Amino acid sequence: MTQITVELGEHSYPILVQPGALEQAATHLKAFASNQRLFVLTDEHVGSALLPRLRQAFAGSGIELVVNRLPAGETSKSWQQLELVTDWLLGQGVERSDTLVALGGGVIGDLTGFAAAIVKRGCGFVQIPTSLLAQVDSSVGGKTAINSSVGKNLIGSFNQPRFVLIDPLVLNSLPDRELRAGYAEVVKYGLINDASFFRWCEANSEQLFNRDPDALSEAIIHSVRAKALIVGEDEKELSGRRALLNLGHTFGHALEAETGFSDRLVHGEAVAAGMALAFGYSVRRGHCDAAAAERVTAHLKSVDLPYNLSSASVRASGQRLVDHMMHDKKMSGGSLPFLLANGIGQSFLAKDVDLDDVAAFLDESD
Repeated sequence: MTQITVELGEHSYPILVQPGALEQAATHLKAFASNQRLFVLTDEHVGSALLPRLRQAFAGSGIELVVNRLPAGETSKSWQQLELVTDWLLGQGVERSDTLVALGGGVIGDLTGFAAAIVKRGCGFVQIPTSLLAQVDSSVGGKTAINSSVGKNLIGSFNQPRFVLIDPLVLNSLPDRELRAGYAEVVKYGLINDASFFRWCEANSEQLFNRDPDALSEAIIHSVRAKALIVGEDEKELSGRRALLNLGHTFGHALEAETGFSDRLVHGEAVAAGMALAFGYSVRRGHCDAAAAERVTAHLKSVDLPYNLSSASVRASGQRLVDHMMHDKKMSGGSLPFLLANGIGQSFLAKDVDLDDVAAFLDESD
């Protein structure tokens, strides 16, 4: 069992990483069960796989689980589903002292956290992330949002969870594609500021994809510690430190928008391609040597993740992709900062990027 704390003063919270934690959820969550109940949001897929185990964990606890199953997939991060969820909560008599539980991946975590921020002007929520991507990234840090027709995650709030419970063993039932997509966010921590961890990824990716419990736990614990430290230093991206976590996301979100935020290209796959593009563009600008970018591309390719536009099945022009970027929530004063790199583990925020040059780069990319 490993406990990591996100240090945010009165908004600090613990993250518990423990194999088998789902079966002990009642012990860990009973302190959050106001009126001896918890409101659980999950999706159809996770609900079928894991909800029976969660119910069994609470059997005999005296705590009622009030459950709402939502459609699986990115389309649930919408105004329509947010309205349905908040109306359901109000219909169930939710109180400000109640706690919502997000049992699922990043979509459920984002939607639950946003609903918790706004229903009755705010109640608490906890995360039980069930995908690798959610365990190492989206469940930590308090970013909650839904998507707009204009772009991804443009409507939301910072709302820190009260507790995060991570059970690496739930990943045994995760589809291979989702495991690989989550791995992109693991690799990201090595690329932004930890070259030794990137070497660990190169050496241990096979064990991780074979679902070796030690490799999975090591990847999760290292990633969560890295993110917790950055979030503790810059909760709302005011200093620029937290922006490092967006490596690959500016390119990646444009690819997601082009593919309609659909299963054609899931978030982690888009981030993988986005990181390779960020390194490629860093080479173009003279920040990074080509060997480092080729090493990144080679690793992503070796684990069957997208590493360029073709492997991401995106055929759009550079200008069309840049047009998607113009709706990025990081736009400020008409300019868009990009996460680029001086090398592996040496990412930095560039605020002088010419979007016409980005479009030209994308047109020239294979």
